[in-house]
Amino acid sequence: MTKPVLYDFFATWCGPCRMQTPIIEELAKELDGAVEIKKVDVDENIALAQKYGIQVVPTLIIENDGKVVQRLEGVTDGATLKNLLRPLVG
Repeated sequence: MTKPVLYDFFATWCGPCRMQTPIIEELAKELDGAVEIKKVDVDENIALAQKYGIQVVPTLIIENDGKVVQRLEGVTDGATLKNLLRPLVG
């Protein structure tokens, strides 16, 4: 079994994305490598953004075993993210 992946789709010009970044960084510390976190700049990775149908930034997508298990649009708080990810890593 592979680690769950958290995709953080963002844009450098996006204010809410800048609010999401420290939440993701803190989460990464707390989960200590149990989740792979991939930051994806939608302006530089258009094909990947299209593959996932990204229309709003920030958008967070959680994948487990190659399948999307959760999609969150807008700024998401750390507690919500932990609650979604913990069952996938434990």
